[in-house]
Amino acid sequence: MNQDKLLKGKLLADKNFLYCSKLIQDFNLTPHLYVLIVGDDPASDFYVNSIKKQAAKLNIKLTIDKSNPLDMTEEILVGKIQNLNLNNDVHGIMVQKPLPKHIDPSVIETAISPQKDVDGFHPLNAGLLLLEKDCFLPCTAQAILEIIDYYNISTEGKHVVVIGRSNVVGKPIANLLLYKKNNRNATVTICHSKTPDIALFTKQADILITAIGSPNFVNNSMLKENVIILDAGINEINNCDGTSVYVGDVDFQSCLSKANLISPVPGGIGSVTTSILFKHLCDSAKKLSAFEKNS
Repeated sequence: MNQDKLLKGKLLADKNFLYCSKLIQDFNLTPHLYVLIVGDDPASDFYVNSIKKQAAKLNIKLTIDKSNPLDMTEEILVGKIQNLNLNNDVHGIMVQKPLPKHIDPSVIETAISPQKDVDGFHPLNAGLLLLEKDCFLPCTAQAILEIIDYYNISTEGKHVVVIGRSNVVGKPIANLLLYKKNNRNATVTICHSKTPDIALFTKQADILITAIGSPNFVNNSMLKENVIILDAGINEINNCDGTSVYVGDVDFQSCLSKANLISPVPGGIGSVTTSILFKHLCDSAKKLSAFEKNS
């Protein structure tokens, strides 16, 4: 395998964690991340465990609240969030997905203070993103941008095709790549589950971004030569022997020959995403601590 083709995330993630460590030391911060989990979802446990390991390395205070039953009401959950908004000891609030069907995610995202919205999902942050103003960006979308910048990938004038239209990745990254500042200036096409003949569009992509949660969806026949692929999908596949592996939305081995650059799964965008979360947390701790001192 040509290692020069790989858009690995580890070095960038390490750089972000170093940023966090320096911020904590320079400003004598004690960042505190509060994670609310409703019910018991194995996928949530996997992600939260990775957060737990990194928080310990950075000496960041982490509270994982699993005391929320699956039948908890939306009103009670909102009340817990509002109390955390008022708690000066908490600098970042996460409500882990998926939520039970009777709880509206948009209500929960709106309940979190924009200043503590380290996931970047609050409507105010979403609006600021569209206006090209500083805000907390959705972590995976920001991770994609940081990989683009880290590897000096030019998006200006390029045709970027995004597969997926979620509020978490697809919509924000499409809008971020339309920015006039930072020389983004891409031409962006979004494809999704109702797009007929997705390959018609992916074959035109100079840069292809996938975020659909469908294992190995994109294959070699859907690409043009020398495409740059940023795979934000992470999908668990269970083997016959009971073991499991994680793969992206792109059939990596099939697409490697046509790609000029490609992000692996795991080891690509996902590893940077977690580091973005902690960057947001430390930035929030710095701003909120300064506000407390001046008030």
